[in-house]
Amino acid sequence: MVTVDIRELKLQPECVVLDAGCGTGRHMRALAKIPGLKIVGIDKNDQDLDDANRSLLAMTDAATHNFSVMKADINTLPFADEAFDCVICSEVLEHIPHHHNALQELVRVLKPQGTLIISVPRYYPERICWMISSEYHNEPGGHIRIYKKKRLRKMLASHGIKCWKTDYKHALHAPYWWLKCLVGLKNEDNAVVKYYKRFLEWDIMQKPYLTRMLEGILNPVLGKSVIFYLRKS
Repeated sequence: MVTVDIRELKLQPECVVLDAGCGTGRHMRALAKIPGLKIVGIDKNDQDLDDANRSLLAMTDAATHNFSVMKADINTLPFADEAFDCVICSEVLEHIPHHHNALQELVRVLKPQGTLIISVPRYYPERICWMISSEYHNEPGGHIRIYKKKRLRKMLASHGIKCWKTDYKHALHAPYWWLKCLVGLKNEDNAVVKYYKRFLEWDIMQKPYLTRMLEGILNPVLGKSVIFYLRKS
């Protein structure tokens, strides 16, 4: 499930891209389809990094691939200043206690006029989850804050990055998480949740026109994620 619209980035061959908080590599796999990019992914979860590496090797020639994944902390990135043409940080900041420090690091390693993409859970869909279930936001490693769009945009601007576009994604996923919160986050046996999950997995894999059109209509209202496309001053 790719949150960032890779086409908007207009990446050229030889660009160097960082996926900060890459997880199992969903955005790295999308980036790997663009010839000539150098892609670096960092995360703190060893299993996710292993999964990301395996999935990327499966889709690229091991002798010529131009990606790397490594364990690192977003608050102390192990890279030189202005090392990357583009930095992606998708669904990460809501987990981090010291999010100002993380943003400072993301901007530090970005080249002047480079592109930074930040996505976080959208306020109202996320607020509904918090209202339904205390387990949802008290889970270890879970979401510790909810961002309001205007406040986050102001915070981003304070770090010297200017927003040139916002977008919303994953409207069909918002009701799934509301259902999960209602029946219990770890309740995998509930029939409605089980079949909804299968529907979402089918939709991600098959990308049928009807559901893509429906989600496009619903995203401005129900989109679970808000995405900020930014440029370093």
